[in-house]
Amino acid sequence: MARSIELVIFAINIVGILTLYVLNLLVLNWDVLQDLPKDSAWIVDGARNILGYATVFLPGYLVFVYIKKTNYLNVSGRGPIGAVIRTCFGEDELPLLNSSGVTIKGTRTPLQNSLLLIFYFFGLQVSYLSWGVLQEKIMTQKYVSPSNEIAYFKDSQFLVFVNRILAFSMSAVVIFCTRQPRHRCPMYKYVFCSLSNIMSSWCQYEALKFVSFPCQVLAKASKTIPVMIMGKVVSKTKYEFYEYVTAVILSFGMLFFLLDTGTDKTSNSSTAFSGVFLLCLYIGFDSFTANWQGKLFKAYEVKPIQMMCFVNFFSCIFTLTSLVQHGGLFKSASFMFTYPQFTVDIITLSVCSAAGQMFIFNTIDTFGPLVFVIISTIRQCFSVLLSCIIYHHNVHLLGGLGLFLIFFSVLLKIYCGHRLKRIRQQNEALLKS
Repeated sequence: MARSIELVIFAINIVGILTLYVLNLLVLNWDVLQDLPKDSAWIVDGARNILGYATVFLPGYLVFVYIKKTNYLNVSGRGPIGAVIRTCFGEDELPLLNSSGVTIKGTRTPLQNSLLLIFYFFGLQVSYLSWGVLQEKIMTQKYVSPSNEIAYFKDSQFLVFVNRILAFSMSAVVIFCTRQPRHRCPMYKYVFCSLSNIMSSWCQYEALKFVSFPCQVLAKASKTIPVMIMGKVVSKTKYEFYEYVTAVILSFGMLFFLLDTGTDKTSNSSTAFSGVFLLCLYIGFDSFTANWQGKLFKAYEVKPIQMMCFVNFFSCIFTLTSLVQHGGLFKSASFMFTYPQFTVDIITLSVCSAAGQMFIFNTIDTFGPLVFVIISTIRQCFSVLLSCIIYHHNVHLLGGLGLFLIFFSVLLKIYCGHRLKRIRQQNEALLKS
């Protein structure tokens, strides 16, 4: 019986992939999509990417439904196919044993912990400040070839792919070289946050064609409200009063900044709409990713490095499939050979992104999420200032007030959250005594 089920699974994959591939070609050659104005080209690119992802996702979903319907996991043999399917779809959920969020390990002295914190702080600042400057350069600045040809790089999907493949490689090496706890999470559950993660990154890069990097950074810093909404919907999270207050302050700060600077690139209502819409998508996908990963951390005790590895693994599959289907992989590779400086920039960008992820996971694992959030807030402030200096973005008095309100609200939220946690711990200690 198991053998016949495996043959059906194989057929579902082959037929599904070929059917969707042909459908993608028909849709992408549709005349209506070819006649869109230049400012709306991102719509075609986004549709092309989603259709490419569907080539992998939909056959996988059909296989998942078929496996559940046939109860294959309980009748599969010990062969390699059965092992792969159990790894992808088998459930092994456990309750969360340690929810403190801080795991200062070993017997390090206070001096050693201080030096380690300084190292993580500067590692995060250098990697992500460099990453921010480079991503704005790649998406907004022109490149000159040795033969004096001038061009702009346009394919955001390729940037996502290169970032993910390097991050996957680094995390896989770490997992291979270090001792890791048993991995219990079924692989298919990483697919959802992988899709939202690559869509978030793609929207982030595309938005730079329409809005300034400072505007984008502050929009992400201001994502408290969509995060709270996603938390309510996805995780059924309850929020404190101070969180609503800081969200309102933060929203006013973002409003003041936008009133002062606009999007810093808009020349008409079309580009303004595109920039704002892409930012909203970016924040929405990013919020879903964080909440979904939080659920996996709690349900399966996934280590951060494991999360990084498997999410990026699926991201590589999705983005590579999409790039190959529409020819973007070969066009971008040709661009790399034609413009050597672009090659240097994109490799450096990917190294900074992967290194930044490693610093994030190590900081959270060693010192807890509170320390990381403070470091991240400082980094966002530096990113805005650095971008304004290098790329000459204008910020006036109203924009400065907006900046102050945004970062003040973030720091206030950190303080209130930490203070409330301490009060609750003291009350619990009093009740026990």
